[in-house]
Amino acid sequence: MLPLLANRHTIVLMQTSQNRAPRTFVDYDSISQAVDSICGLYERKLKKLNPATQNITYDIGVLYNFIDGLADMIALVQKGHLKWMPFHHMIKDCDSRRTFTRPWSH
Repeated sequence: MLPLLANRHTIVLMQTSQNRAPRTFVDYDSISQAVDSICGLYERKLKKLNPATQNITYDIGVLYNFIDGLADMIALVQKGHLKWMPFHHMIKDCDSRRTFTRPWSH
């Protein structure tokens, strides 16, 4: 991730399917909060597919595949007053060696 942008206000615009109805946006105080939220979106999908599993481990590659399977997603990072920079590969610019292991919250 670009260190100068790490703590910048970030807006994620997302369309999860080809249907235009589920288009949404969410704003965050930092890029890392936005990344955690996108990971959470994927984890909720995994939990729905594997309800009996107590813990889940996945690597960044499967997360990339999930993101690439979305109809559309882009992040806008605040660069200054009323200035925004598109950040297309927000998660892909993070540490690519990251492995995720998280317990499900019930």
